[in-house]
Amino acid sequence: MQPPTSDSVHLATLRRISLSQLANLPEPTLKITTDYDVETWKQTKGYEDYRIFLRCLTASVVGHSLSDDRTSDIPAVSSVMRALDTLDQWIDEIPPLNTPQRFGNLAFRTWGKRLEQESDIILSTMLPAEYHPMIPHLKPYFLASFGSFTRMDYGTGHETSFALFLLCLTLVRFFEPVPEQERELVLRVFIRYLRLCWRLQDVYRLEPAGSHGVWGLDDSHFLGYIFGSGQLRDQSDVPVSAVLHPPLPPTNLYFMSIMRIHEVKRGPFHEHSSQLHSIATSVPNWKKVNSGLFKMYEAEVLAKRVVVQHIPLGGILAWDPDGPTDVRAPGSGTGVPRLSPPSHATTMPGSSWTTSSPYPGAVLTPRSSGSTSLAGSAYSYQSPSRNNPT
Repeated sequence: MQPPTSDSVHLATLRRISLSQLANLPEPTLKITTDYDVETWKQTKGYEDYRIFLRCLTASVVGHSLSDDRTSDIPAVSSVMRALDTLDQWIDEIPPLNTPQRFGNLAFRTWGKRLEQESDIILSTMLPAEYHPMIPHLKPYFLASFGSFTRMDYGTGHETSFALFLLCLTLVRFFEPVPEQERELVLRVFIRYLRLCWRLQDVYRLEPAGSHGVWGLDDSHFLGYIFGSGQLRDQSDVPVSAVLHPPLPPTNLYFMSIMRIHEVKRGPFHEHSSQLHSIATSVPNWKKVNSGLFKMYEAEVLAKRVVVQHIPLGGILAWDPDGPTDVRAPGSGTGVPRLSPPSHATTMPGSSWTTSSPYPGAVLTPRSSGSTSLAGSAYSYQSPSRNNPT
């Protein structure tokens, strides 16, 4: 099964899973342990569903600004918002401990333990009774959406888990895959989720999981940039370079995400956020920004074993590769051969960083003495010391 092209994804219809089918579906489990498992996942229906879902969400917000009105007349949306509000209240009830660690306040583990203990109650309250058979299928994604309670960190894998949680709810039609509801998922539910995660990160000082530092797009998040650039995609009044002139109005998720960086980081923007700076100075319009970020997300998040190995798969998110499940090379044993980089990849001298630009024709711009930044490129990293970033 070949992944759909960008054009075909826009035209695709998200499949439907009836509630009566749930009894015959396995519960999701961890399935990715090797780079070959990642390639297997990319051939599954669940992966295709996710690509379709993200593009539908993005298309639904094109030309729409953020609203200060946090209420919704869609009951399913309101119920998820109430669940997130409950989790936010727990932060007030579980204050940070007076500990000397720079990252990871131990109170976050108490918050996480409460989530594990009460997740069934949260989900059963959120869902109508007829959807309760979904809870075992949803719970693994829900628990993985807010950070690692063991490592006390948060990253793009946790954000992806929440998006997959919303996808599962849409596949069974708790949410309807129509623009009006998809827009609510982005402009209300996802923003509420973002604000909750930002508060968790600030109060409990969560470490960025597997951060690429200055070479990464963002220490912890990615989808906000995709949705935000989608909001701006078909207009020309606001140039891409506008992000270089803060403060930015909270009219879209891209600007919100940029201002979040200014809240938590110090120093020149081009130094601590070189990727975003390069996009702002080298990519001519928001349509190219948006398409490039989709490519970057698939290459640097969904295709990275160290990220997706912590995401449970199967069941609603079908693990049905076209071909043998085990696609290891014959005779490879438990070892994983190193995959060759694509022809357009560039390895940074003296490091294990590899670039693959989603913005063809972008100009090389010098960052500092002895280093260069490929404008608008995506960077992958094989960490020798951190084996479990998410």
